[in-house]
Amino acid sequence: MNLSKLNPAQGSRKKDKRRGRGPGSGLGKTAGRGHKGQLSGAGYKRKWGFEGGQMPLHRRLPKRGFNNKFRVEYTEVNLDQLDKLPMAEIGLKEMVDCRLIHSEGERVKILARGRLSSAKTVQAQAFSQSAVRKIEESGGKAIVIGKE
Repeated sequence: MNLSKLNPAQGSRKKDKRRGRGPGSGLGKTAGRGHKGQLSGAGYKRKWGFEGGQMPLHRRLPKRGFNNKFRVEYTEVNLDQLDKLPMAEIGLKEMVDCRLIHSEGERVKILARGRLSSAKTVQAQAFSQSAVRKIEESGGKAIVIGKE
């Protein structure tokens, strides 16, 4: 295989339309914009959601409910998932390594489904009360991190 002689597949690369380059191009004079009207002028940009003066869809649809912009989302991890991990100290890095969470930037809440068979020290941003009780019953510790 000679890398200097590689070419794209036949017909896979199409030339751009060259607008406003004379009558022979098929797109001369008005360059495919038609005569007059809002869209024909240079520098015209259609606003997002604009529908030609008709009431846009995002304004026609009813608004429902309330979105709290201060809401804090937590990724939930249960004790039965933590019990499967071999290490005695479990932090965010260990949860990422074991694919319980996607990244260390996530906020994690430990919930109480299942139980711990051995003592484990667990670090997370939040714990349910019953999860703290079960962790401490097994001889471990629940440490809250990142409290402002």
